[in-house]
Amino acid sequence: MDSIRSTHELDKPHAVCIPYPAQGLINPMLKLAKILNHKGFHITFVNTEFNHRRLLKSRGPDSLRGFPSFRFETIPDGLAPSDADSTQDIPALAKLNTTCTSNVPPVSCIVSDGFMSFSLAAAQELGIPQVFFWTPSACGLLGYMHYRDLAEKGYFPLKDATDLTNGHLETALDWIPSMKGIRPRDLPTFLRSTNPDDFLFNYFIQETDRRKLASAIVINTFDPLEKEVLESLQALLPPVYTIGPLHFLLKHIEDQNLECLGSNLWKEDPKSVEWLDSKKPNSVVYVNFGSITVMTANQLIEFTWGLANSQKEFLWIIRPDIVSGEEAILPPEFVEETKERGMLTSWCPQEQVLSHLAIRGFLTHSEWNSTLESISNGVPMICWPFFAEQQTNCWFKCTQWGIGMEIDNNVKRDEVESLVRELMVGEKGKYMKKKAMEWKRLAEEAAKKPTGSSYLNIHKLINQILLSSETTNQK
Repeated sequence: MDSIRSTHELDKPHAVCIPYPAQGLINPMLKLAKILNHKGFHITFVNTEFNHRRLLKSRGPDSLRGFPSFRFETIPDGLAPSDADSTQDIPALAKLNTTCTSNVPPVSCIVSDGFMSFSLAAAQELGIPQVFFWTPSACGLLGYMHYRDLAEKGYFPLKDATDLTNGHLETALDWIPSMKGIRPRDLPTFLRSTNPDDFLFNYFIQETDRRKLASAIVINTFDPLEKEVLESLQALLPPVYTIGPLHFLLKHIEDQNLECLGSNLWKEDPKSVEWLDSKKPNSVVYVNFGSITVMTANQLIEFTWGLANSQKEFLWIIRPDIVSGEEAILPPEFVEETKERGMLTSWCPQEQVLSHLAIRGFLTHSEWNSTLESISNGVPMICWPFFAEQQTNCWFKCTQWGIGMEIDNNVKRDEVESLVRELMVGEKGKYMKKKAMEWKRLAEEAAKKPTGSSYLNIHKLINQILLSSETTNQK
């Protein structure tokens, strides 16, 4: 069954999609919502009021109108009105109002971000399926699933601040399935606290426990990439459906209206792609630390001169708020020295950039969207993980998948220079490029119509879970 389209709007199944209110988690949720809409679902996409205003500011005041089967609603987030292009902390979200108007079908399922577990109560009250969409990596999720074990084995809390530097976090662990040899420093960073009541550490334990109550777990990955990790998760959770890379699955949709729906909270600069068009194949390193990562002014300077000294061409995305607590200002002499071989801008269409023939490598914070988009386009990476499961993604890229090299957190220009050169023209860079192209082929196969594993999993998710009349597979 290719779709469940109905000529009558009220006869359609109705999925409420609730992303976590951060750029990197809104993007994949919107992709999944578009696919479900194409398959015949009426969609209600729920943003916080703050992010809804930012979306209208970025995309235009009429950008979300005129879609009868794809509507946008908001829920309060407790934030004061603001035009600042920054990412807020975890908001106090109000209970979702599922009341429908006369021209909208009743809600038949809820697809919420894996950290928006308040939606469980609404799904249980309505007697409908509740699916958690885990937008980061499967390996990141497995790391969170073992937080309780880490506490029981004495890895949390830290005894004192010296545990951050005395080798405590460097001990290789052999007891986490599918992660043999991983170190505490490579696991999601919220375990690095001396407070046994640390809010975020305990919050993630609570949220992973709640995932076991869902009808299913959906992950934006593909089977060959995280095969052993996925097997471990299947033993711990309700049915797990891999549906990635989502941006490949979206290519099967030929709908101009859906194509116009975007989710970038920052205004994109099209000149970045025009600049790449003027460059030779495999000649440019793309630099982007995402929508949340912040650094010190000194770290910014080290990256600046490391890139300059590498003598390689680069496209660097620098958000205005990338330096913690102050505006990002680059040395005028750097701008002058690199003006012929570098481009600086505040945001860009990343999927288009990473698929461009001019891009050879990616200097990234290792957030999952960026990682998966890079893998899908055969682009090897230099990794400077910032927080959360980015460290875990980095470990897998560097030690398991053969497509990454890590920069020390205490970044130095000499290291940046040498790694950029290695990435672009070195022997290890050539090996990483070869491995990245192998993963690209497997990603394309997973999303291929009609036989790819991820393509088939979308249909299984719809037929086995989202169209069921009651929540199943409870644990």
